[in-house]
Amino acid sequence: MNDDQQGLSDEELSAHGATALPDKEVVSILDLNADINLAIDAAAPIDLAVAANANVAAPIDAAVGANVLSVDSNAQALSDQGVLVNQDVNADAVAHANQDSALDQGNDAVGGGSADPAAAATTAAPADATAAAPADATGAASGLLDDGNLLNVDVNVDGNADVAAPINGAVAANANVAAPIDAAVGANVGSVGSDAVAVSQQDAIINQNIEGSAEATSDQQSDIGQ
Repeated sequence: MNDDQQGLSDEELSAHGATALPDKEVVSILDLNADINLAIDAAAPIDLAVAANANVAAPIDAAVGANVLSVDSNAQALSDQGVLVNQDVNADAVAHANQDSALDQGNDAVGGGSADPAAAATTAAPADATAAAPADATGAASGLLDDGNLLNVDVNVDGNADVAAPINGAVAANANVAAPIDAAVGANVGSVGSDAVAVSQQDAIINQNIEGSAEATSDQQSDIGQ
């Protein structure tokens, strides 16, 4: 036997160590542990008051006459509209919004824990140096294989959120709207020797009167403790 084919000596074999692999059914590639604690305090009181007085009148009159691809024909449209509109508003539009909010969002405990800083400091005390001392390379390799996981992921998320948005609004309006519309359309399309006549006449008398006041008041008082 030449030198290239010689095996390890007894001293070289005794210098190596071995670690038994766990059973195949208990080996996992990823061990994920996610611990998420969220404490959200959300408050949005909304107060809105609307008051309005309105008169709306919209008389509409329309007439349409058309000849399409016709010969020796007449298209006539006559629209005559007479409108008399009297709008009188004698009223007060008053909108009053009163909002009183008392919001207490001071409990910042997450996951049923305590918000006491002293208790948090006690809980967060670091372990001693002896417990945190790293193991040797052989022990680390043994622990990685013994727990049966190639990758361990431990995620801890603690969150506190306090959201408060009190909204208060008031709208008051008095309005008179009148829109009389009169239209007449006469057309000849592609015709020879034809007449198209459109007559539109409109007489509109509109009287609008508003006697009153539009008053909008908004009172908001918010006491928010976060």
